[in-house]
Amino acid sequence: MDDRQITEQQGNPFQQAHTQAFPQQPAQQPPRRRRTGLAAAVVATSLLVGGGAGIGGAAWWDATQGDSSSPPATSPVSTSTVSQSQAPAADGSVESVAQRVLPSVVKIDVTGQQGSGSGSGIILTADGTILTNNHVVELAAQGGSIEVSFDDGTSAEAEILGTDPLTDTAVIQASDVSGLTPATIGKSANLGVGEGVVAIGSPFGLDATVTSGIVSALDRPVNVGSDDQGNSTTYPAIQTDAAINPGNSGGPLVDMTGAVVGINSSIRTAASQSPYGQQSGSGSIGLGFAIPIDEVMPIVDQMAAGETPTHARLGIRVGDDESGARITEVTEGSTAAEAGIEPGDVITSVDDRRITGADSLVATIRSYRPGDQVEVTWTRDGESRSASVTLDSDATED
Repeated sequence: MDDRQITEQQGNPFQQAHTQAFPQQPAQQPPRRRRTGLAAAVVATSLLVGGGAGIGGAAWWDATQGDSSSPPATSPVSTSTVSQSQAPAADGSVESVAQRVLPSVVKIDVTGQQGSGSGSGIILTADGTILTNNHVVELAAQGGSIEVSFDDGTSAEAEILGTDPLTDTAVIQASDVSGLTPATIGKSANLGVGEGVVAIGSPFGLDATVTSGIVSALDRPVNVGSDDQGNSTTYPAIQTDAAINPGNSGGPLVDMTGAVVGINSSIRTAASQSPYGQQSGSGSIGLGFAIPIDEVMPIVDQMAAGETPTHARLGIRVGDDESGARITEVTEGSTAAEAGIEPGDVITSVDDRRITGADSLVATIRSYRPGDQVEVTWTRDGESRSASVTLDSDATED
């Protein structure tokens, strides 16, 4: 039994930051193996977002291509070119971070039976092992296809090595590639609120997009839904004001040394009512969320090795309470049962981390690994109790 909230939620303000999937067209041209710069990205974006965006894309194309049949009615003038040398980027600047990280970021295009979409990914190995979000590639899980586009303009087909809906992560393998630039993996535990960060990805299909901001908060519980078995996708997110939009999903959030500290995964949107009575969400409003890299790397290693990912668990079901997470059910024989935790108890902290509700507890437990020892504090009838417990593994579930 997974530790998760079982009380019903009234809507979900968090949205996964992948480009919206759309139904496939009846016929498609074979994928091109080389990108053609910004023009191609703008055209791709108009296809992805549809409607009025196509007008903007066409206007940009017309303005830049010109009309060879109607030359301008002005006299030719002589011009000269002034050579300018670009100063090296200063260490710790956004520019230097971008130069270091861009070769390690990919655009991912996915096609499946239910439509198509796109996202981003992080190169882990020189031969094409790539980390991304589960929700980026799940369309291709049942007989679909994945194409990865690299920073140098080349592309390759890819296959799924493993997925983990509970942490919203996936590992894919690009075919017949070598000499890629793996990303540097950092430590999300070393982050501090207010520290500068950079997000890189392909929002709305615009590959190699770089935005910057700060760490706005740490250990922010984010629940973006549940898997087919009802287990919640909840994690203790890094909150940032760096612009994250649909298509950024799976791309890196990096510190100012260029080390990956998180996987961009979801955004908070401000819903608005259209004149036609339909609700719509906006893009970035400065509330983006990334999965801490420390939490997922052990799971990534399992997926890359072809193993089933495992997660820590207490063996309880919980709901919200004003002072923490209220226990609604305890699994017989679980570590929670052995610690003396009972239904009706309210867990208020795990180690030195305050628990504010069900999602907070689930996210906190997910940040540990099976076998880790933690100090759990709870209240019963106004009395505080605590115990040191060794976390179970969900691999032991029946």
